[in-house]
Amino acid sequence: MAVSKEEILNTISSMSVLELSELIKEMETKFGVSAAAVAVAAPAAAAAAAPAEAKDAFDVILTAAGDNKVAVIKAVRAVTTLGLKEAKDLVEGAPQTVKEAVPKADAEKMKKELEAAGAKVELK
Repeated sequence: MAVSKEEILNTISSMSVLELSELIKEMETKFGVSAAAVAVAAPAAAAAAAPAEAKDAFDVILTAAGDNKVAVIKAVRAVTTLGLKEAKDLVEGAPQTVKEAVPKADAEKMKKELEAAGAKVELK
């Protein structure tokens, strides 16, 4: 005689908080587990699985302008919609984020263009 999960959930939902607390204590005793340990282990398992996902959006960060600031400013203007003053401020304020949440292919292209102008760039 198997009891379905739905029947168990319906029974639990009709219990008072005190009855539910007693049920949890009895389950912990019978099965030798702790509900608190399960609650702590579940987020840890989810966090461990998260880094396995491939990153699909990158931030393009200008770490240093290099020797040829003018060329780097032109390159920043080419890969962004910034005006001359904003691009100059970004280059002179390095390290700065040039663009955020860019697809990998576009981020690699921006990095190559900026490095060709003499800048030092990293992707995060």
